[in-house]
Amino acid sequence: MQATLSATGSLPRSQRTNEPIITARDLTKRYGSAEVVKDVTFEVRRGDVFGFLGPNGSGKSTTIGMLLGLVEPTAGSVSLFGGTPDDRPDGLARVGAIIESPAFYPYLSGRDNLKALGYLRPGVTPARIDEVLEIVGLRDAATKRYGNYSLGMKQRLGIGWTLLHDPELLVLDEPTNGLDPAGMQEVRHLILRLAEQGKTIFISSHLLNEIEQVCDRVAIIQRGRIIAEGTVADLVGGNARLLIRTPHLDVATNVLNQIDGVERVELRGGDLLVTAPTVRPALINSLLVGAGVEVDELRRSQNTLEQAFLELTGEPNGNAAAV
Repeated sequence: MQATLSATGSLPRSQRTNEPIITARDLTKRYGSAEVVKDVTFEVRRGDVFGFLGPNGSGKSTTIGMLLGLVEPTAGSVSLFGGTPDDRPDGLARVGAIIESPAFYPYLSGRDNLKALGYLRPGVTPARIDEVLEIVGLRDAATKRYGNYSLGMKQRLGIGWTLLHDPELLVLDEPTNGLDPAGMQEVRHLILRLAEQGKTIFISSHLLNEIEQVCDRVAIIQRGRIIAEGTVADLVGGNARLLIRTPHLDVATNVLNQIDGVERVELRGGDLLVTAPTVRPALINSLLVGAGVEVDELRRSQNTLEQAFLELTGEPNGNAAAV
């Protein structure tokens, strides 16, 4: 049965497939003796919102440059839309990308900026420009000078520029960098709307919270190497953790460490954080009470991407908000 297309010609998110859109294999980049990217391998599937997470200087931008043909790999290969590496020029025609901050004419309106830049995109019509302004939420500000836009509006117009030719894949390098909370929320909501329309989106960021809120799958890069990849749920460990509040911390810790299936007991902010993926919470509670431990609270504690990142990288807690 043929899939139903949305108004923009994209697959609805509910009809995502395992078709590879980006396939990176053993990407390596050296500048002289410095190896800034080493054996990077990952796959982005159709309909994914894929987060490429890592600290500044970890190799994210160099990797994106290799994906888009702006940087020549020292070794390895990139395939777009299932084609061979030689087919990449054709694949790039189906990609919209923002690398760093978009540049526009400050004294032109949002609409006139897209009109001027639209000449670089064959087939872009005034109707398409108006459609894009609607998509990015700038229809009411279309005649306003770009120089008077907020940072969030400027970033949304930049994303609008990438949408003019209705690409199947968006590559967004640090799309919320430098924005205030309101601007970050504007861009985040736009990304989620585009995902619901069926766009495949690759987001590079050093902001853990942003990646966790919008991405389905994540690859974490550190010092030029992929150290983890998977769904956000996989990386944060699902619901395998319990938070236990008790005045008897020492006794409770001793009891918990003797229970088969308890993998780890940590003191976290005056409470006990227990990793026990195969043990029922009711059993843990019963064993604690039976040992004379007063349990004031016992509940599941969903790990966060921030905590997973710290555990994977060994980064100090002070770097948790922006890695």
